[in-house]
Amino acid sequence: MLNLNDITVRLGGRTILDGATAKLPPRGRIGLIGRNGAGKTTLVRVIAGMLEPDMGSVEMPRGATLGYIAQEAPAGDATPFDTVLAADTERAALMAESETSHDPDRLGEIYDRLAAIDAYTAPSRAATILVGLGFDEAMQNRPLDSFSGGWRMRVALASLLFSQPDVLLLDEPSNHLDLEAVLWLEDFLVSYPATILLVSHERDFLNNVVDHILHLGSGKLTLYPGGYDAFERQRAERQAQLAAARARQQAEREKLQDYVARNSARASTAKQAQSRAKMLARMQPIAELFDDPSLSFDFPNPDELRPPLVTLDMAAVGYDETPILRRLNLRLDPDDRIALLGRNGNGKTTLARLLAMQLAPMEGAFNASGKMRVGYFTQYQVEELDREHTPLQHMTQAMPKASQGAVRAQLGRFGFQGPKATTEVGKLSGGERARLALALITRDAPHLLILDEPTNHLDVDAREALVQALNAYSGAVVIVSHDRHMLELTADRLVLVDAGTAREFDGSIEDYIAFVLSKDKEAARPAKGDRKEDRRRGAEAREKEKALKKAAREAEAELAKLGDRLKALDRAMFDPGSAEPALAKLTMTELMKQRADVAARIETAEAAWLEASEGLEGVG
Repeated sequence: MLNLNDITVRLGGRTILDGATAKLPPRGRIGLIGRNGAGKTTLVRVIAGMLEPDMGSVEMPRGATLGYIAQEAPAGDATPFDTVLAADTERAALMAESETSHDPDRLGEIYDRLAAIDAYTAPSRAATILVGLGFDEAMQNRPLDSFSGGWRMRVALASLLFSQPDVLLLDEPSNHLDLEAVLWLEDFLVSYPATILLVSHERDFLNNVVDHILHLGSGKLTLYPGGYDAFERQRAERQAQLAAARARQQAEREKLQDYVARNSARASTAKQAQSRAKMLARMQPIAELFDDPSLSFDFPNPDELRPPLVTLDMAAVGYDETPILRRLNLRLDPDDRIALLGRNGNGKTTLARLLAMQLAPMEGAFNASGKMRVGYFTQYQVEELDREHTPLQHMTQAMPKASQGAVRAQLGRFGFQGPKATTEVGKLSGGERARLALALITRDAPHLLILDEPTNHLDVDAREALVQALNAYSGAVVIVSHDRHMLELTADRLVLVDAGTAREFDGSIEDYIAFVLSKDKEAARPAKGDRKEDRRRGAEAREKEKALKKAAREAEAELAKLGDRLKALDRAMFDPGSAEPALAKLTMTELMKQRADVAARIETAEAAWLEASEGLEGVG
């Protein structure tokens, strides 16, 4: 269906594609992958006819249609519904001609052709696609100019899908979508009846949609059968991982294994141990990542604060005196990892801004630790970087009182070393700009890290590195993302933002996906009469669990301190020469008396720990 023959493209004196060749299978669903800057978008533009290659050609069957989303989002007074319908140009032309033609023979031809292309079900198909991408009936009939750029790009995607070209080119189609719309798009593409060439960096999306991976590296193309996981396995057979990557991942594995081995048997830490075991089981090999040391993430760890970091009690938040979210009851502790779920427009970003203290509550209570520092990442920060400034200039401005060494050290945590630190932002890739924004917001080692779609500019390997960095970070994390792989490996709590409020979602990411895909969502929810009582019981259970966790932590700390004291007393009794000076002055009777007191306190602390642990098991 689609042949790429020896394509070479040179831009700005640099060779982007170097004899790239591939024969794509008919009706194949091909995922085009490669590192940031490898030339994926350049190749797609060549295939779309938007860029003339220096050498080579693209072959398609005669008469085949090709569809690609334009760079600019549609605008104007037209509605999303009318814009999508107009995307089928043949249908639109025939419908217009049928209203003006008076030739019976021609009218017969028009009606036959309209029937052949299923023109009369077009309104229903257009509405179905728009609903799948998040447009309710009212939104479908609003002017395009009333929507943000992201929503108008959804209209462009809907128009492309509705037109059903023989070759469908999609360049990061999920970047403007929420998780719910991504799930719908997956289902749509799996049943698409023609060839798809899809650029994506989302592991789960690729695994669920494509049947071949087309890898672009060093200007060359290699076609692999299967999804992304199959590609990684085949790639691993061809290319040994670099020693640095193996060593780093092995160290992380050993750390996780040690944690699981030491904490699985303890009721108070069993949940955390299970989370680490899951992380260990799903740890993916990092292909072609650490050969480039600039692709790195290393979040500075904050000093410890007492829990909670933030509490919301019946809070409301919104804009221009109009609440978007009400009845917010939420607590964040220093070790929390929370994913905010829900459709775009439901208020996830509004809640994130409240937690970041960029918005004040309109009612209710908002309490935050006075010493808490917050790092808040959004795509706007990436876009607002001064393209003429260097990373060094940006960081120097952000850390005016810091030494040059401290400034460069923070840049080095995120791979901006040597020439990269003094390269103009305009010459950096999208992934590098995202890393710079992350470096800037974490310069003061925040206690709470809020990430709103942090992966949009990152390739698959960079996303895997970000996951590992987040798991190594000791502060609290709140994340908004449509990347299921990232959410599954980083989030321990799920909060659903929906129906004007936010509530804990009791389940895993898989449970949430099943909830979204369920045709009868109400059947999956508690009966209305039970919801208030369920919420009350759930809130009580959570408060009891937190109190028990605190008691267990305090008991463990007391046991550790008393254990050290007991060892010191034993040394003083049996090896006076190595004893602490204060203990060396005591008589044997005094030492024995203190030891008996410490032993009694250990017994009390052990009883407290056991009581808290058993209580946690009961709550679980």
